[in-house]
Amino acid sequence: MPDTLIKVDLSKSPYENDMIHNRWHPDIPMVATVKPGDEFIIQTYDWTGGFIRNNDSADDVRDIDLSTVHFLSGPINVAGAEPGDLLIVDILDIGALPESLWGFNGFFSKKNGGGFLTEHFPAAQKSIWDIHGMFTKSRHVPGVSFAGLIHPGLIGCLPSKSLLETWNARETAFIATNPTRVPPLANPPFAATAHMGRMTGDAQKAAAATGARTVPPREHGGNCDIKDLSRGSRVFFPVYVKGAGLSMGDLHFSQGDGEITFCGAIEMAGWLHLKVGVIKDGVAKYGIKNPIFKPSPITPNYKDYLIFEGISVDERGQQHYLDVHVAYRQACLNAIEYLKKFGYSGAQAYSILGTAPVQGHISGVVDIPNACATLYLPTEIFDFDIMPGAGGPTKHLDGKIDLPLSPDK
Repeated sequence: MPDTLIKVDLSKSPYENDMIHNRWHPDIPMVATVKPGDEFIIQTYDWTGGFIRNNDSADDVRDIDLSTVHFLSGPINVAGAEPGDLLIVDILDIGALPESLWGFNGFFSKKNGGGFLTEHFPAAQKSIWDIHGMFTKSRHVPGVSFAGLIHPGLIGCLPSKSLLETWNARETAFIATNPTRVPPLANPPFAATAHMGRMTGDAQKAAAATGARTVPPREHGGNCDIKDLSRGSRVFFPVYVKGAGLSMGDLHFSQGDGEITFCGAIEMAGWLHLKVGVIKDGVAKYGIKNPIFKPSPITPNYKDYLIFEGISVDERGQQHYLDVHVAYRQACLNAIEYLKKFGYSGAQAYSILGTAPVQGHISGVVDIPNACATLYLPTEIFDFDIMPGAGGPTKHLDGKIDLPLSPDK
C-alpha cells in the first residue's frame, strides 16, 4: 500500500493539524515531498473542518463562520517541479473515511453567503445523506437514491507572489463596485481565521494578511467543483512555485453540475490515492492558462433523463442578453417547480438538484437575445415515475418530512 502522507483526526480541530491550511499563499511551507511517479494517500477533513453535524438541525449551517473555510490538506512538494511546468495528478482512487460514512448538503442563509437561488431559499437548511457503499439516500429527502461519483471539489497548486497579488487586486477592485452587497461580490483576505499550516510568528501574520480565500476557482484550479474529477481522472495543473505545492480538500460524495446549493454537493471527509508526474515547460508547450483534465471513465449508469430548459429571461420577466447564468437559473427553477407537483417541498427539490448526478449544459449561446441552458435530471434515481402523463402527477410524499430549517437570529 502507498504511504498515507497526511492524516486527519476528525475528533480534533483542523487548526490543530499543521498539515492543513485554509488560505492560498506562496510561502505556506510544504508538509511532504514526493517524486514524479510516486503514489501516495492523502486524508482530508470535510470543507468545514467538522463544524456541520449529523443531526436534524440547520443551526450549524446558519451559524458557521465562512471565513474559516476551506480546510485543505497540503501543500505537497513535488521534487523537480518548477514554475512553467505542468503538474500531472492522477486520481487513482478516492473514498469516504470509514469512521464517517455520511455527508451533508445545505443552503446558507442569504446573510451568510447565500447561494445560486438564495432569493428563493434565503434561510439556512440542511439535509443529511447516509453512504451505503456506492449509493446514498437521505432521511430528509425520501423517494430518491443514487450512486455517487466521489471527487475533490477543491484541488490546485500554490500561487506565485505575482499571481496572488493579481487575485487580490482584481477581487478588491470588484468588491469596491458594490461594497455593501449581501452576499458580497467576493471575499477579501481575512487574517483572523487564517490557518497557514506550519507558518508561525511574524511570517504567519504577514502571510495571513494577504492570503487568498479559497472560495472561488482561479487560474491554478482551486474550488472548481467538477464532478467528473473522480477515480481514473488525470489533471494537468500549471505550476507557479518551486515544488508546485499541491493541496486538496472539499470532497464530495455526489454533486449535480453547478453545485447550485453552494454548500452544494454531499460534503464529506475522505481520502485520495494519487500519483504525480511533471511535464517540463508544459505551460508554454500547450498554451495552458487554467488546468485541463481527462475525466473519469466511471460515471453513474443513468441513461434516462428528463431535460428542463431555461432562457435568458429571469423570474421577474426581465430580458437579458445571452446570459447563461440566468438561463441555468431558470432551468433549475423549472425543475424545482416540476418536482413540487410530486409532493416535494421546494427545499427538497433544490437539494436533489445539488446532490444528485444531474447534468448542466450550455445548449445555445448564439440566438440573440436568449441563451439556452439545460438541466438533465436522471429519472431512474426516483422510486416512482416522474415522466409527464395524461393523468397528471401523483403525489408520493405526505409533506410530513422536510429539510431542517433555521431562520436567521
